[in-house]
Amino acid sequence: MPVKAQPVKLDLVLNEVTAVGSLIADEAVMVRPEIAGRVVDLPFREGQAVHKGAKLVVIDGSEYDAVLAQAKADAKTETQRYERTIDLFKNKFVSQDAVDVAKGNMDRAVARVQENDARLAKTTIYAPFSGIVGLRVISPGAYVKAGDDVVRLENTSSLKLDFRVPEMYVSKLKTGQAVSVRTDAYPNEVFEGRIYALEPSVDEKTRTVVARAQIPNKQGKLRPGMFGRVNVLLESRPNAIIVPEQAIWPQGRDSFVYKVVDGKAVLTKIDIGNRRPGEVEVAKGLVAGDVIVTDGQMKIKDGAPVMVLPSAPPPPPAVAGPTSAPKAGG
Repeated sequence: MPVKAQPVKLDLVLNEVTAVGSLIADEAVMVRPEIAGRVVDLPFREGQAVHKGAKLVVIDGSEYDAVLAQAKADAKTETQRYERTIDLFKNKFVSQDAVDVAKGNMDRAVARVQENDARLAKTTIYAPFSGIVGLRVISPGAYVKAGDDVVRLENTSSLKLDFRVPEMYVSKLKTGQAVSVRTDAYPNEVFEGRIYALEPSVDEKTRTVVARAQIPNKQGKLRPGMFGRVNVLLESRPNAIIVPEQAIWPQGRDSFVYKVVDGKAVLTKIDIGNRRPGEVEVAKGLVAGDVIVTDGQMKIKDGAPVMVLPSAPPPPPAVAGPTSAPKAGG
């Protein structure tokens, strides 16, 4: 029986899983004061890149400065009293109890100095990390209370991407795996990154696990909050066996191909791996060099003799027509 057949193909197969996720800043914080007061300076420009330690907000500290000065004076007085009490105790004019009281008063005074010094320090807010400041929501001269929003600071030199993967892929997920991301804002560009953390538990409602990838953003194209379509490379097989999709002969839940052996068709059960347009990976059942029937399976059965038809010759290359030499000008 004449049939068409061809050897199996060896090719690189990438086992990928697709998901969707959201981009978030590598570091992000809403700058808020810890104390109340009047804002006297906002020494930054909106949208400006700032370094770690840059001054962002200055609150009027005159009141806190005065309280600190009073606390220092009290501490100095209590320290002197303690020293005089020690001298009196050495000369047996006061008891140990008097020494302990003076020591306690001095320690409390010193602690108040430290407390007020810390409050005064909070009148200036510095950038906790390098990043870009957003749009401020107050102006110089405004009175703020503790916890009021001032401006958002985000580090977008690299972004995090959170996405969910079905639990069936959990065993194949690991840190260090490559991911590629596409966004609606840049549909023709692919941004590369790597998974660096996995949620330790599977969500009971969605049966998914959250993975987090790091995406470099040196050109600043990506923004926090963007929607991303993610491809995760789970594994690659460089010499996978590939057959045309039409060569598969399904029977019930199993898949078969006809393998040509010594001029006969041998029905061979196979396990299917990944699929791609027009082709199927065979995970088990075939080896390199096997020849399989690609057309004519309906006319044969297991053990039937077959004649492999020759492949159609490639079309002849186009031949350019004769060209006439240019004539020399008269």
